[in-house]
Amino acid sequence: MSDGNLNHPDGLKYGPEHEWSSIGDDGIVTVGITDFAQGQLGDIEYVDLPKPGSKTERGAAFAEVESTKTASDVYAPCSGEVVAVNDDLVSQPQKINSEPYASWFVRIRPSHPEELDQLLDAAGYRSRL
Repeated sequence: MSDGNLNHPDGLKYGPEHEWSSIGDDGIVTVGITDFAQGQLGDIEYVDLPKPGSKTERGAAFAEVESTKTASDVYAPCSGEVVAVNDDLVSQPQKINSEPYASWFVRIRPSHPEELDQLLDAAGYRSRL
């Protein structure tokens, strides 16, 4: 299946369930969903985010997105602690549709940074679509 003209920026890491991750110089991981994911979901109407201080486990659901079509879980790219949440998405979830790579969900301080090595680069992610 081709991803057509969808945007999958280089420099990000990608998970198997269509999450993107940006790893900061400080090691903090910013997480959102890809352009492909938001396109599959349709018009996003609601986002349920965890509270700062909550724990994540690699591969476990940490957030939920509801759209006009369906509800979908968002999965953590690594184990760790949620250190920030994008509260703007709670009041304006439609931003995810228009700006999927600016509309981050959470920032995680990884407890096992080596888990991030299992994520795909942009070329690897594109090849799976």
